[in-house]
Amino acid sequence: MIFQDDKDVFNVLFEAVSEGVIVVDKTQHIVAANKSAESMFGYNNKELIGQHLDTLIPKPYRANHDTHVNGFMKHQKKRQMGHGRDLYGAHKDGSVFPVEAGLNPLQINGGNYIMALVIDISVRKKQEEELQELNNELEQKVTARTEELSATVEELKIANQKRDAEIQKRIEAQNKISNALKKEKELNELKTKFLSLVSHEFKTPLSGILTSAMLLSKYKLSEQQDRRDKHIKTITDKVHYLNNILNDFLSIEKLETGKVSYNFSDFMLTKVVDEVVYNANMLLKEGQTIKYPENIDGLSLHQDEKIIELALSNLVHNAIKYSPENTEISIEISQDSTTTTFSVIDNGIGIPEKDQKQIFNRYFRSENVLLIQGTGIGLNIVKSHLNNLGGEINFVSNENKGSTFTIKLPNKAK
Repeated sequence: MIFQDDKDVFNVLFEAVSEGVIVVDKTQHIVAANKSAESMFGYNNKELIGQHLDTLIPKPYRANHDTHVNGFMKHQKKRQMGHGRDLYGAHKDGSVFPVEAGLNPLQINGGNYIMALVIDISVRKKQEEELQELNNELEQKVTARTEELSATVEELKIANQKRDAEIQKRIEAQNKISNALKKEKELNELKTKFLSLVSHEFKTPLSGILTSAMLLSKYKLSEQQDRRDKHIKTITDKVHYLNNILNDFLSIEKLETGKVSYNFSDFMLTKVVDEVVYNANMLLKEGQTIKYPENIDGLSLHQDEKIIELALSNLVHNAIKYSPENTEISIEISQDSTTTTFSVIDNGIGIPEKDQKQIFNRYFRSENVLLIQGTGIGLNIVKSHLNNLGGEINFVSNENKGSTFTIKLPNKAK
């Protein structure tokens, strides 16, 4: 069978990923499965090969499955399974568990196949149910506590109008309790949003890496080097993206726990700007250019050089990401006796006015960039670092016209 013979493709690829990988032919018989899939469904080595896909599908869900598979084979477009409904897998021992599955069409040696990437989401489902239950209980407590305190305050007003001071204390206590419960609810919502963000932002690049790795192994001829280079670049870019996300999460943890230590030194601004522009040039879209700041050769700072580079890089990278092709991103720097000012100006999509108050909030992303890859963490990290260094960050933006972000820092760290 072709999958068993082509060891260069599947022995490395299938066993390298944590998701279950299952490949079926057009008759829905399993022709390849990795160890993660076998472990997930409770089968030993190679027990799944040759089995019909129905083996892994609970009986109540098999009825319409053939129709869905035939439709997918006909259209040959990769997609997620289960839009608007829950998916479940059948364990060898008869138990049923929730899954997520992505389908990818394959053509090898003239044959049509489907590769399914399967993830066991039992833990996530349980966490979501526990979180929903906690939120429901919390809302009931808020309602009950508010009603109790309101009744108590009203009774005190009627019983003794002269005890205004005591009533005021009770009202303040009510507000504190309500605020505390509100903050607790917001924290739970933030955790839920974080888990969703991590799942999405990691799953998408990992799927891209897996697909590129599969396609990369198909191009074995020397004249196909350009195609190999394309997929190698895709893998490299997505690995760098995931690494940057992990670094952002680590930065948040350090900032929240106060474990950040700054390394202050004297440095020339040209050194930082050169590094930022060099790295940014590799991200430019077709026709985009960066305008280098003028008259900065003699300017220096006594600050944390790496933090200044991080802040300026974040603004320049955002300008590139949210600006169309054939546009200019300008960097302007000025300095007086006390303060150094950095400005990054773009002609991009801008920030909607109703979203501007939240732009520095962690995980927040404007409605006009939701389809563009990102986490909503970068500006929050930059603002936190600048506050610690005695600086500030502000912006002016008009939707569909562009944005100007400005950083102001004292010339010498205190």
